[in-house]
Amino acid sequence: MSMSPESIDLSSQSALSEWLPGRLAAEQPSVLVIGDVMLDGWWSGSIERLCREAPAPVVDIQSRESVPGGAANTAMNLAALGAKVAVAGIIGTDDAGEDLRRQLSAAGIDVRHLLAHPDMVTTTKIRISSGGQVMLRLDDSARAVPADALAALAASVGAAVERQDAVLVCDYGTGVVDGPVRTALADVLGNAAADQAGRPLVVVDAHNPRPWAALQPDLVTPNAQETARLLDRKLPEGQERVDAVGTESVALLQGTGARAVVVTLDRDGTVLLTPDGVRHRTWARPAAEKQASGAGDTFVAALTLARSAGLPLTASLDLAQAAADVVVHQPGTSVCSTAQLSRYLKAFADTALGEDELQRQVELHRAQGQRIVLTNGCFDVLHSGHTRYLNQAKQLGDILVVALNSDDSVRRLKGVGRPINTMADRAAVVAALSCVDYVTVFDTPTATPLIQRLRPDVYAKGGDYTPEMLAETSAVEEYGGRVAILDYVAERSTTAVVKRIRDGEGAASPVN
Repeated sequence: MSMSPESIDLSSQSALSEWLPGRLAAEQPSVLVIGDVMLDGWWSGSIERLCREAPAPVVDIQSRESVPGGAANTAMNLAALGAKVAVAGIIGTDDAGEDLRRQLSAAGIDVRHLLAHPDMVTTTKIRISSGGQVMLRLDDSARAVPADALAALAASVGAAVERQDAVLVCDYGTGVVDGPVRTALADVLGNAAADQAGRPLVVVDAHNPRPWAALQPDLVTPNAQETARLLDRKLPEGQERVDAVGTESVALLQGTGARAVVVTLDRDGTVLLTPDGVRHRTWARPAAEKQASGAGDTFVAALTLARSAGLPLTASLDLAQAAADVVVHQPGTSVCSTAQLSRYLKAFADTALGEDELQRQVELHRAQGQRIVLTNGCFDVLHSGHTRYLNQAKQLGDILVVALNSDDSVRRLKGVGRPINTMADRAAVVAALSCVDYVTVFDTPTATPLIQRLRPDVYAKGGDYTPEMLAETSAVEEYGGRVAILDYVAERSTTAVVKRIRDGEGAASPVN
């Protein structure tokens, strides 16, 4: 049994498949990006000498490129992912402002609310590099935003917000969305909610989210430094930083006034915090150091697109992480398109490793002092119970290996008509989750032979088991490993999902 992407309800979609970016783009959600638009310059050349007047390298410039940055880069990413985008902000009447407006318009972005003012300097950030290494950054911006420019932008806010599916505030501290603009935005969004007209999704990406609490945003996306300032404390590094953020969910939600907080932690991925205790983690797949910029803009753009199109919050977070992973492998200030994101997800289709290669990879990680976690299962029709469980499993160590039952094994366990998805499809969607490092396939009655070969530090299993009930426990304990039993989510089961599909029933309740 198969279903076309067009027939699948996005609100219950938990898995990341190669068709998903195209399906989201087909929804064409309308998004207003309001905030600090910038122009990024990338100048590169060669260094062969020092200048005579100072011990400084001379860069002979060989190429110059200018691209939208800041809120403008976020808008470009949204457009590249299929959204209908409008941008609101203030630029100068200078060459940089004209260049920025031209590039945004060429990308199909509505620039009617991008206001130009003769006393404004368009913010520019020029990076000078050589041999792939950024040597210097030159920033040019206005000392203060003219009062009449702020008043004009505030006056245009009502028309800009009208009939939008989402409003994304990008406040990087230049003052463009201060005072009257913030007040006008709070008024129009508050009126939309009061009139029960259905206010748009509100996402805030701000250096200081606290002043935006009056908007009661649906999502805020502070990074590690911004989170530390919100909490007025220094955050540790690595997993300790993740744990520290998790313990501060009440303070972060109250301080930002948000329905959910997504803390972005660069190489450590992201952490989702919600009032009802949902805590979801993504793991980044970072590239080697490159002259890349704007992955945060891509992340918040993909997150906003997915949520405004109706994708569940946790799946939206995974998709946004995948989009950010795409751009960190690209030089300069770049965007992630629908096609690029689809290709990235498709690349996981053939990632199931054979046992020999998997053992080699595991030994390399173990030699680096990393803890190996192994879990196994059918993972046929991926749902929120699976993703929650796999995220919990990942947090037990450093490397998560998921062993999938072969198609024949699933048939022996589940009966005729299963699996719904083939081994290749199941491997692809599981491998696409940011928490999963390796996928393999086994055909034995239990995972014991694989456990004996890989000797994972932790063997994780989900469900209403005890270690004594598992056939694999003795094999794990023989070499000093640990068995971990994770949460059992009774209301989330593949059997129940398959039954609803076959009976033509919709979801019993919304999936968060």
